[in-house]
Amino acid sequence: LGGDGRYFNAAAAQTIIKHAAAAGFGRVVVGRGAIMATPAMSALIRRRGLFGGLIMSASHNPGGPDEDWGIKFNAGGGEPAPERVTDAIYGFTQGITTLRAADIPDVDLSKVGTTKFGTFEVEVVDPVSDYLATLAEVFDFPAIAALIARPDFSMVFDAMHAVTGAYAGPILVDALGADPASILNGVPKEDFGGGHPDPNLTYAAELVARMWAPDAPTFGAASDGDGDRNMILGSRFFVSPADSVAVIAANAQAAIPYFKAGLKGVARSMPTSGALDRVAADLGVPFFEVPTGWKFFGNLMDAGKCSVCGEESFGTGSDHVREKD
Repeated sequence: LGGDGRYFNAAAAQTIIKHAAAAGFGRVVVGRGAIMATPAMSALIRRRGLFGGLIMSASHNPGGPDEDWGIKFNAGGGEPAPERVTDAIYGFTQGITTLRAADIPDVDLSKVGTTKFGTFEVEVVDPVSDYLATLAEVFDFPAIAALIARPDFSMVFDAMHAVTGAYAGPILVDALGADPASILNGVPKEDFGGGHPDPNLTYAAELVARMWAPDAPTFGAASDGDGDRNMILGSRFFVSPADSVAVIAANAQAAIPYFKAGLKGVARSMPTSGALDRVAADLGVPFFEVPTGWKFFGNLMDAGKCSVCGEESFGTGSDHVREKD
């Protein structure tokens, strides 16, 4: 259980815990502060073999008392619930006549540790650690750290006061050695600082201004409310979502240890440009075009046919998890 830090998440987490206890669950694993980025939830489920996870988020929509709130279920493979599951959930709701909640006090979600209530327990975990462990298995951290340390390289990452602000310090600064000053809007806020955490040229205006300044950094990036969509910028240069996935695929085998044996295949959503098609043809790997919706990529990954994928709305990922990452 966790979410993007938006308004109502903390209160909802306590309600969900009490309903879970009443429903007969033995344990709930929750991110400290009720925080958990969407790809981190997928990694947590997969690494710990959990039944599934609830993500409290409305993605890139604004937050606050008068704005959006949402919740979604990820299944045991870490993937978004397929339609057969969501349809079954909807059908079940049609017959609900009683809501049961355990008569237990709120759990202190600010500290890592386990709280027990008889046979039911709540384990509060660091929302970063399992995800960071997964990333360290995928990427060449020493090579990335060496790049960040180079005097001719500079970067800025805009968390947009959303969930990735909780991850930027431990990953970019502590693990990879980036300057703390390179993190922009790095404190998660219930209303996202009054902003709209949609990583595009309109809503990430502060980052765009920085990247088009005379002393622009070499590399810039932003992510959305729940941390599963991204925008990449170069110095006075915008990288389209279609080009992002093509660049990743073109360089994956040489630069990313997870893909050293080669790519199983690549895929893109239908509205995305044909850049990835060209890369697939050049590499001689299978290529797939799918309808919009991450579940279609997940089907290919589960079938062992896709390593790298991307969609038109700034989502890229691979089969290390089952969410955009």
